[in-house]
Amino acid sequence: MLCEHRFFELYHKDPEGLSFSPYRVCPIGAHSDHNLGKITGFAIDRGIHFAYRRKENGVVELGSLQFEKRAQWHIASVPGKQNDWADYLRGATWALQKKHPLSVGVCGVIEGSLPIGGLSSSAAVTLAFLSALCKVNGICLSPQELIDTAFDAEKNYVGVSVGKLDQSCEVLSKKDHLLYLDTADGSYELIPAHPEMKPMKIAIFFSGLEHSLVGSKYNMRVDELRAGVYALQALSGMDYGKFAEANARNVPYETYLRYKDRLPLSWAKRCEHWYTEFQRVEQGAEAWRRGDIAEFGRLSFESGWSSIHNWESGAPEQIRLYEIMRETDGIYGGRFCGAGFKGCCLALIDPAYEDAVVETVSTAYLHDFPALKEKYSVHICHSADGAAM
Repeated sequence: MLCEHRFFELYHKDPEGLSFSPYRVCPIGAHSDHNLGKITGFAIDRGIHFAYRRKENGVVELGSLQFEKRAQWHIASVPGKQNDWADYLRGATWALQKKHPLSVGVCGVIEGSLPIGGLSSSAAVTLAFLSALCKVNGICLSPQELIDTAFDAEKNYVGVSVGKLDQSCEVLSKKDHLLYLDTADGSYELIPAHPEMKPMKIAIFFSGLEHSLVGSKYNMRVDELRAGVYALQALSGMDYGKFAEANARNVPYETYLRYKDRLPLSWAKRCEHWYTEFQRVEQGAEAWRRGDIAEFGRLSFESGWSSIHNWESGAPEQIRLYEIMRETDGIYGGRFCGAGFKGCCLALIDPAYEDAVVETVSTAYLHDFPALKEKYSVHICHSADGAAM
């Protein structure tokens, strides 16, 4: 790993540990976990590597192969947000020390194996760092504790209105299985690939544009959905004492259909996406269970369409990638990765068409966006196991 070589260059010692967290993709179930929806997902065999050594003085000292600026703080006095790449890791330190005493810091170098944007690299880097920080402090977190700590860091320190999709996919996933997760209670199922299912690989098309959820339209979309749900509760005369939160699962879809014309258009669109995505996830899980990859892929394409037209996300580059994918033979389905504000698109492909898919999509995309030729890239991946402590 390059991070190990860089570590030796900086500290003139070999690292004593190497932690890893995979990236994740979510074929169906986007923009719904923050309102307790259901999701499907895979971890993939690319992710974040972190080479590290313990620091007995409690200092955290970090470098990244993707960012020039290095970061440093003490575990006993985590500063406020600095609005840089290390905020997620400051948040991880802050979240972990609320429940576990920390006495040992780390120095280390972080390396991502794919371009940043759309693969939940923020959750992956947080999990890889948490694993190392726990290791040097003798802390053993359960999978759920690891998910909850990383979620706390991103939502309550960094300030992004996320759900637990990213962290859950990157921890709970299993190779050659579909993660089917209900974010309302954390229950999940790992559905194995049906023995008669057609073969599948995961293609990641990086648009050439990096993104960050902080400061993007992500939080605004979440607020619009919740406002729509509050309005539906009021319009239907629901008991606020019983349903104080703006949880769409407390409001039947039939109620939305009855009152949607009385909602502001943006609120109605966000609700339309949430309710139909919930149905797509349930249908997708059953399609995967019976080995119908064509139907699973079709639902993923529908999810992408709803993200564009109902959630109203997607940079022009991503939307064009999605459109090209829909027109390309050998792609079962696909959609945006991440929140859909720049970043990547994922495609579930038939391996027999791999070369043709890469050539067709790349040629069409770069014809429309030639200025991105040096940044655009394609990566063929497989499903993978989740992060381990």
